[in-house]
Amino acid sequence: MSYRIIYMGTPDFAVPPLHALAEQVTRDSLRVVTQPDRPAGRGRRLQSAPVRKHAAELGLEVIQPGTLRDPDIRQQLSAFAPDLIVVAAFGLLLPKWVLELPPNGCVNLHASLLPRFRGASPVAAAIARGDSHTGVALMQMERGLDTGSVYAVNEMQLRSQDTTESLTARLAYSAAELLTLHLQALLDGASVATPQRGQIVETRKLVKDHGAIDWRQPAEAIERLIRAMWPWPKAWTETEDGIRVQVHQATLFDHPDSMISGQIAHIGGRLAVATEHGWLALERIQLAGKTAQPATELMGHPSFTEGTRLGKPKTFQPPAPWIIPEGDTA
Repeated sequence: MSYRIIYMGTPDFAVPPLHALAEQVTRDSLRVVTQPDRPAGRGRRLQSAPVRKHAAELGLEVIQPGTLRDPDIRQQLSAFAPDLIVVAAFGLLLPKWVLELPPNGCVNLHASLLPRFRGASPVAAAIARGDSHTGVALMQMERGLDTGSVYAVNEMQLRSQDTTESLTARLAYSAAELLTLHLQALLDGASVATPQRGQIVETRKLVKDHGAIDWRQPAEAIERLIRAMWPWPKAWTETEDGIRVQVHQATLFDHPDSMISGQIAHIGGRLAVATEHGWLALERIQLAGKTAQPATELMGHPSFTEGTRLGKPKTFQPPAPWIIPEGDTA
């Protein structure tokens, strides 16, 4: 394959498609563009993004722009003269000059069945909303956010215990399969894209406060939120004495009694919390400044005695919604 391809991606989701491309083109025909190394962890040491690490292992040339407005970056990408640009969770919006650079256009591997869950957090949204299926869409890129026509999709069924972490990993390999199947047709200009149809739902970037648990919601919705917020920003609540508690895992719990939403009960050796409808048994939690532990180990802790309540701080200000329905496409 003599075509030249630029691949733009950053997190774990973008790694399997990178390997798929590397198996089909020569190293000289592939350039990788990813986010710069950034401080991370408690030590704030510089860490490379997953795509950067894997590209180095594959012996690929990597470009790490802080911005695509940099004239030097424009010169480098233009000089490479790509036939196609493939994007997967890159993390920066592509300016007009990038979209117009390759003769065969720019395509994106988006982790949802568009137009449902456009935007930054499609995987978490599919879990939080209780969807039975999701998938990956191979789509044309244009100036609008995830608004382009779709070449093909790979559908996937959600599992009852899926977290954003586990579902993203499966979708990443599905994205690689989709790209492998359609790459040659994209390069030959033979692929046909279909405009998006259906209800538009946009998602926005998550912030820590999106993980706040509202115990007035049904148990099923809270359990889905906990899985959607893993591994980041993590679901959380607060005890009556002001200790923030991350909830890493919880299970639906059948119990005939009803209590005030957020109230704790010790039932059958489990740390259970009442919700608006139903109960949740906390399985694994983490107190502020501590390591994660089984919730049962904290049943003797004064903050988790029976009858005390979990909730949000009185000063809590809810963030803007991160899942936003917008109506139907034309």
